[in-house]
Amino acid sequence: MEATDAILNRVSSPRLTGEVPDWLVKEMVAAARRAPDHAQLRPYRFLCIEGDGRGVLGELMVKARQAADPDVSSDSLEKLRLKPFRAPMIIVGIAAPKPHPKVPEIEQLLTAGIALQQMSSLAYARGYGAMWRTGDIAYSKEVSRGLGLSEDESIVGFLYLGEIEGRLKTPSMTDPEDLLRSWP
Repeated sequence: MEATDAILNRVSSPRLTGEVPDWLVKEMVAAARRAPDHAQLRPYRFLCIEGDGRGVLGELMVKARQAADPDVSSDSLEKLRLKPFRAPMIIVGIAAPKPHPKVPEIEQLLTAGIALQQMSSLAYARGYGAMWRTGDIAYSKEVSRGLGLSEDESIVGFLYLGEIEGRLKTPSMTDPEDLLRSWP
């Protein structure tokens, strides 16, 4: 797929199946390294979760939800437990800001998000699907600790990956003039 087509037509893929080949993951990490990165700090890292690890992640999510809401229903917990099985692989994007006199933390957080988006775009360009997910679980200290993040790190998103199953959504066609204005 042409780079322009991938950028202009990428959509999230909620239904994912199959397998994610190692070569694709390596290319995705290489694409992440091309994110704009003031002072070349690489203020991000990734965790790859697949196979049985998805069940461990599901249990961690359940534990975090129960800690946050002791009255949560068993149906909600079961649904949460199964969420990691919606794709064969999940890449956890982690912002890992580093102290720097000229690069504020916000720039580093943006770089981490862009790095994860680069991975999503590369997957789409190679014919695979991705779905960036967050929600309260992504911001849970319990989940962060369970995944081994340091106190200075945070989850920017869970990138669900796999072969596209079913029909993709039609990309929205926002008029560029609605988003871009001349100034002054």
